[in-house]
Amino acid sequence: MKQLQQSVNNGVLSIANIPTPLVQPAEVLIANVASLVSAGTEKMTRELARKSLLGKARARPDQFRQVMQKIRTEGVRQTYQRVKARLDVPMTMGYSSAGVVLACGRDVQEFKPGDRVASNGPHAEVVAVPRNLCARVPDNVPFDQAAFAVMGAISLQGVRLTKAHLGETVLVIGLGL
Repeated sequence: MKQLQQSVNNGVLSIANIPTPLVQPAEVLIANVASLVSAGTEKMTRELARKSLLGKARARPDQFRQVMQKIRTEGVRQTYQRVKARLDVPMTMGYSSAGVVLACGRDVQEFKPGDRVASNGPHAEVVAVPRNLCARVPDNVPFDQAAFAVMGAISLQGVRLTKAHLGETVLVIGLGL
């Protein structure tokens, strides 16, 4: 099975041949039909991966603080080896896709094989996704449009976090959807 991956060390994108995931008890196995490229998120991720180690630290102060804490508790050498090992693991790309259910874990009752779903699956031929991160797609909605569902859900969550009420005026600044 093919999956889009990115080297965290240098930002190089590649299509990897990996084993098809196995469905876990609370997961849904999906054959992706459409996968949405989130230009902002994926561009930012690629730019971060191309930075030097120092550049990565400057761009992600939260992770830099974690590394500094590890140095205090585990030492410089051990922490450096862990950081390098983590940077050697390719990162999967994508988080908004749509496809057809192939199989369901034993704890999944709300979906069945053949169902059309949108999910937060990565850019891959087949994905295993927790059932709570899937939504049924009506037959009249094309897969390429259904692939926007997760992105829409993220936007809606942003609105929810503001706790805005009907009738209030809200200003959104940014270039997202």
